[in-house]
Amino acid sequence: MSDAIKHECGLALIRLRKDFSYYLQEHGTVMYGLNKLYLLMEKQHNRGQDGAGIAAVKLNTEPGSPFLHRIRSNALQPIADLFFKIGSEINELEKYQPDIKKHPVLMKGHVPFVGELLLGHLRYGTQGKNNVEFCHPFIKKDIVPGKNLALAGNFNLVNTDELFDLININPGVFQKQSDLAAMMEVIHHFLSIENGKNPDDPDIAMALKKAAELFDGGFTVGGLTGNGSTFILRDAHGIRPAYYYINDEVVVAASERAAIRTSFNVGENEVFELLPGMALIVKPDGSCLMEQVLEPKERKACSFERIYFSRGSDEKIYRERIALGYHLSKAVLGAVDHDLKNTIFSYIPNTAEVAYFGLCKGMEDYLNQTKVERILSWGDDVTEEKLQSIINRKIRQEKIAIKDVKLRTFITEDSGRNEMVQHVYDITYGTVRRNEDTLVVIDDSIVRGTTLKESIVRMLARLKPKKIIVVSSAPQIRYPDCYGIDMSKLGDFIAFKAAIELLKEGGKDCIIKDVHEKITELERCNTLDAENLVRNIYKPFTTQEISDKIAQLITPKGVTIPVQVIYQTIEDLHDCCPTNTGDWYFTGNYPTRGGNRVVNKAFLNFMEGKDIRGY
Repeated sequence: MSDAIKHECGLALIRLRKDFSYYLQEHGTVMYGLNKLYLLMEKQHNRGQDGAGIAAVKLNTEPGSPFLHRIRSNALQPIADLFFKIGSEINELEKYQPDIKKHPVLMKGHVPFVGELLLGHLRYGTQGKNNVEFCHPFIKKDIVPGKNLALAGNFNLVNTDELFDLININPGVFQKQSDLAAMMEVIHHFLSIENGKNPDDPDIAMALKKAAELFDGGFTVGGLTGNGSTFILRDAHGIRPAYYYINDEVVVAASERAAIRTSFNVGENEVFELLPGMALIVKPDGSCLMEQVLEPKERKACSFERIYFSRGSDEKIYRERIALGYHLSKAVLGAVDHDLKNTIFSYIPNTAEVAYFGLCKGMEDYLNQTKVERILSWGDDVTEEKLQSIINRKIRQEKIAIKDVKLRTFITEDSGRNEMVQHVYDITYGTVRRNEDTLVVIDDSIVRGTTLKESIVRMLARLKPKKIIVVSSAPQIRYPDCYGIDMSKLGDFIAFKAAIELLKEGGKDCIIKDVHEKITELERCNTLDAENLVRNIYKPFTTQEISDKIAQLITPKGVTIPVQVIYQTIEDLHDCCPTNTGDWYFTGNYPTRGGNRVVNKAFLNFMEGKDIRGY
């Protein structure tokens, strides 16, 4: 994604089911759980770089001994920082007890994060500040062990204020800035009730059921309790991802299947998806329960997981991204008039590489079919020279742009910053024949179009191609997200800007005014969640008309080379990614009513010039 957006979060949960002496004997280390947690977090580091945190609970500690520990970091490399600090503590202990790693009881007693229950989190902040205090896990302490709670998740809630009211809590300044704080209070409230009913064996499933039915949003949440219970819970639509693996030694959960497979070296059919509305609960004795705590609703798993966010090492995601590129080949062939001889294919940024392979595969299939038809048309008039000529025809592929990761746009003035942004990518000179070749570059998705205009298109234009075609493996992003991706301001979206420009150019300003008045009335009646009225901004135009306007908007001033933009269709997206049909940012079809409230509020913010989120 050339326009960087903050998104998602990563979750890693481990419950050890054996004594530490077992792991020392079988795996050669007491720190088996910590080592695996490190792998799970590193293999998901793409999901959050604002910070990271770890919580650990120890089972069967002596009365009065600490059993819940937490460490968090917002350093530049937060995962490394966390485990360096943990390692430093162990190194310090080894000065006085050189063989302490061979003594499970001593390790558990003296190393805070040698615990049977481990919860790790990687944060991309969509609410609150990026201070370390906002890093997950959050913890709630109590003198009753079962009322101690550590919580972390991958989510956004859009009804945070209402949650505090429901449990009669007047939130502080910090709590108002964090939806996890609201979720923590609600879960802890019902957890405390269940502990009051049965302190020895509280009904975790009932506490989660009562809490989760109050949440409006998309969420995967992991938690540890002080009495040794562990859980991971997924929303009713399955918006946010969750996977798990269970054997005799461990119970594992994470945001990505591939992370579990790699960390534990297991097959795809051994790692399962946690179904919508389900909670995986591990009791203090290590036994597992699968509970339906929310009635499952229409599956709306986030499609951006498949397009961009999740690591492409998952074989299904890899194939789906190949398919996304392949499905675009027909439209691209039409755009270049099937002239592959004078067309060069490339990709920007690197995350678009897999979709690029699919696009090139589509071109190769077309070219191979053309070769067969040409050869058959010759009949008996076949010569070695003619065969050599046609067989050697290939798709022209080049590495056009290379991102200079060392370059930082530290200048704050707009003019200076724009000059610096132009040089974030280096181009490969000599790859394009001036004024002859059409240049096709594929991106994962186009959100704001800022990097395209200020850097990529301007940079590509220096190669003097006959035409530039920008291809997006995702459809047009038209609406805000409020379920875990930081795309909540309508004015940021290039598709929205294009629609507004078209309305103004066509003398249809009345539509903008009408939408504004209707949404204002909804707000007055406290019914912003009734329907998505922003759809009316796009209704007068075809997808192609908006794409053409976007092409104009991303063409820098002074660039005379024609620019065209081709987007994936919604239909092809669903064909390529059949299990992840959540497409509200493309279609406006929000899975919960809170989404309608967010999009309408985002429009009001746009009209009032407020540069703030819609939730």
